[in-house]
Amino acid sequence: MTGQAGPRSNADGATAGASTASSAFDHALESLRAGEPILVHDAADREGETDLIYHADAVTPDAVARLRNDAGGLVCVALGHDVAEAFDLPFYSEAVDHPATADHELGYDDRSSFSLTVNHRDTYTGITDEDRSTTIQALGEAAATPETTDFADEFRVPGHVHLLKGAPDLLAQREGHTELGLALADAADRSPAVVVCEMLDDDTGEALSPADARAYAERHDFAYLEGRDVLERLGNAA
Repeated sequence: MTGQAGPRSNADGATAGASTASSAFDHALESLRAGEPILVHDAADREGETDLIYHADAVTPDAVARLRNDAGGLVCVALGHDVAEAFDLPFYSEAVDHPATADHELGYDDRSSFSLTVNHRDTYTGITDEDRSTTIQALGEAAATPETTDFADEFRVPGHVHLLKGAPDLLAQREGHTELGLALADAADRSPAVVVCEMLDDDTGEALSPADARAYAERHDFAYLEGRDVLERLGNAA
């Protein structure tokens, strides 16, 4: 009887783990549809960071405050590649003619997703919670109907919201928070525009550990996902 207990316990544990991951995944999609934030940790062998992610439509001034106070990293809007192309948005490193854009290697990827920085034209300085919310929500609306958006008429460059340009094939090509967030938005039937912001540790100044990020998610009843769980569910479909 003792010899049989181990395998059965391992199988039960694997089933429970898969069930927990599936439940968290479903919770994440429901949260994005409801305008609530989710947390996604990419991978220990990549950036090793957890990002707080919202769909752009849901970023109110209060959400901006949460992003800068509870997360603390750079508040960015990731746009799907086709949307970015429709807006004629370049990768930043290709748009700037300066020697500093050349000959650099990222420890976690082949290239950066950064594009331009923008403010909505109805903002003042662009940095306040109200102003950044205005810009971000407008980006979410524009991403839903890129064919009817005159980007230069609605937004100005430079600004205080950093844009990220998703890879054309999303997770099949790149596994960063840009693509993870956009793939989740697509699975939730939301437009390809998500806000991503790295969660930092107030004590160390380093990336918040996955354990602490998960504890934060549990305190606030937010969905927490590992990048590998997103890849298992969406990687082949992306």
